[in-house]
Amino acid sequence: MRFWLLTFLCVASSPAMAGLFSDDDARKQVKELEVRVVALEQSLASAEAEKEQYIRSTLDLQIQMEALNTELRKLRGQNEEFLHSLQDAEKRQKDFYIDLDTRLRRIEAGAVAATASDQADGTKDVSADPVGENRAFESAYTFYKSENYKGAVTAFRDFLKNYPQSVHEANVHYWMGNAYFLLKDCKNSIASYQALVAKYQDHPRVPEAMLNSAECQLSLNNKTAARKTLKQLISQFPGSDASDKAKKRLAAIK
Repeated sequence: MRFWLLTFLCVASSPAMAGLFSDDDARKQVKELEVRVVALEQSLASAEAEKEQYIRSTLDLQIQMEALNTELRKLRGQNEEFLHSLQDAEKRQKDFYIDLDTRLRRIEAGAVAATASDQADGTKDVSADPVGENRAFESAYTFYKSENYKGAVTAFRDFLKNYPQSVHEANVHYWMGNAYFLLKDCKNSIASYQALVAKYQDHPRVPEAMLNSAECQLSLNNKTAARKTLKQLISQFPGSDASDKAKKRLAAIK
C-alpha cells in the first residue's frame, strides 16, 4: 500500500512541476523579447534621428546651393555690365585717340606751314615745333628705356642742342645723367646732374641726382666732394627717401 501510495503521489505531482518549469521558461522568453523590443525601439529611434538629420542637412545644402546660384547669377550680371562698360571705354578711348591724332596732324601741318621758310643761315628752326620737340624727347627716352644708354646720351645731347628752352630740359639732364652713370662715365654724369641742380633746384628729381652725384664722386675717389654733396642733400631735402639714403651712405664713408 505504501508503495502504491508513493507511486500515486509522484505521478500526481509531475504535471505541477512541469507547469512550474514551463512558467519560468515563459517568463524568461518574455524578458528576452522585451529586451529585444527595447533594442529595436532604440534602433528605430536612432534611425529616425539620423533620417531627420539627413533631411535637415539636405535642406541646408539645397538652401546653400540656391544661394550660390543666386550669387552666380548676380556675378554673371555684373560681369556682363563690366564687359559692356569695358567695350564702351575702349570705344571712347579709340575715338579719343582718333580725335587726338587728327588734332596733332593739324598742329603739325600748321607748324610746318609756319616754319616753311629757312632761316638766313639756311638752317631750319626746329625749336618752334612743339610736336617735334615732344617726339624728340620720347625718342631719346625710348633709347634709355631699351637700355641703349649710348644712343640715349647722343639723343639727349641733340635734344638740348635743338631745343635749348624746352620744358623737358630738367628731365633731359636727369635721364642723361643716369645714362652716363650706367655707362660708368662719372665725370659726364656729375656734369649732367649738376646742370639740373643748378638750374632747377626745386625739381623733384634733384635729390636723386645729388645722391647719384655723390656715388659718382666716391667712384672717382673724391670723398671730400661726396661728403659735401651728401650733407647738402640732407640739409636741403630733410625727410626725403634720398635724404635717408644719404645719411646711411655718409655714415659708411671712412
